Amino acid sequence: MRNFAKLLLAAVSSAAIASAAQAADAVIEEAPVVTGYNWSGLYVGAGVGVGATVHGLGLSNILGPLDVDANGLGGEGFFGEVSVGYDYLVSPRFLVGGFADFRFGNIGPELELGGGSIELTNQYGFDVGGRVGYLFNPTTLGYVLGGYSWQRFKLDGDGGIDFEEDRDGYVVGVGMETVLTGAWTLKTEYRYADYGDDVVATLAENPDFGDTNLSVHPSTHTFLLGVNYKFGADNGGGPAIEVPTYNWTGFYLGVAGAAGAAVTELSQGGGSLDGIGGEGVRGEISAGYDYDFGSFVAGIMVDAHYGNGKSELNLNLGGPSINFDAKADYGFDILARAGMKVNESTLAYVLGGYSWQNFEVEASATGQGSATVAEWDVNGFTIGGGLETAVTSNVTVGFEYRYTQFEDADLDLGGADLETSMQTARITAKYKFN
Repeated sequence: MRNFAKLLLAAVSSAAIASAAQAADAVIEEAPVVTGYNWSGLYVGAGVGVGATVHGLGLSNILGPLDVDANGLGGEGFFGEVSVGYDYLVSPRFLVGGFADFRFGNIGPELELGGGSIELTNQYGFDVGGRVGYLFNPTTLGYVLGGYSWQRFKLDGDGGIDFEEDRDGYVVGVGMETVLTGAWTLKTEYRYADYGDDVVATLAENPDFGDTNLSVHPSTHTFLLGVNYKFGADNGGGPAIEVPTYNWTGFYLGVAGAAGAAVTELSQGGGSLDGIGGEGVRGEISAGYDYDFGSFVAGIMVDAHYGNGKSELNLNLGGPSINFDAKADYGFDILARAGMKVNESTLAYVLGGYSWQNFEVEASATGQGSATVAEWDVNGFTIGGGLETAVTSNVTVGFEYRYTQFEDADLDLGGADLETSMQTARITAKYKFN
């Protein structure tokens, strides 16, 4: 995930270059040139969202030269956010800006055992950074962001457990923002934050092979739906950009790049751990059909995906190592969606439907190669939503969030149940056949 900033920047930059190239080559009959919303200026905003956190765990020098690394503990939750920022258009289509956000929530894992519980939550924090955006059309902006992140983590539980820790790190993200009315905009956004790997406790001291230390490496994946109010934006002075003539009715083919996190709840007897965390990226291809009812659009779609989202357990024996990877590698979705046109070129929509996923656990050892030790398929459902905007008469780009819940895995694990959920954000590009 440390290379995810490069992935986000490359994806949005590619979309911008493709849009500009197609606009130059395509002949769009009587495409109107629109001015209006002024993207330069000061804004304030607020939003709500969902997210997942993954706490990588490390134990060093256990019973000698044995190191254990696991990725890790995971949990889900909700958050709220308020923000302030300033943007400046450096050309008719490109802008740069800065922002500061404050958030508060309850994202994190929970352990329930013997009638008691322990929770580790992302309590509150803030981000300060910058963003670079590209106007796909006069009313819709795609952007990438990055900067500094600070987070307060709180461990709370029965029996007097109470511990707090502050971490700082970096944040990267991607989003889409579109004009609603007047000076108001609607935005949807994904952020990945990494807070580094630090020792939080020394469990044992041994002068012969070193102290046994516990280290924790938290990272978070958040998905925001919010509104911004930009001062003076509705007074005109916006860039003069052609509005694509786009008909939402028709068949289309699409591709997407996605990133996110998975949380698996492990329950057995009277106890449960919610849960085991994993994270990764994946690619996707899709086909679908939409019908334009005027102000509303409805359609169906099928997609197939393949990725590297996984949870890891690594045992290092001072040279040789044994590794276990639990992977969500490939699957497909059959979904319906319904949307409303929020302006001339952009659709806001919700979706839902059936999902299928293959999971496997792979083991490998130094000098021994790898082998699959368990594999299973599960059914589930997906809900979500996003924004999609036209860049030519045949091409759209979009930003979308999905939440997927799978049924209990039917595995022979001594009576234990595994139930996995996923949260993913995706950048989409579609070609519609006229």
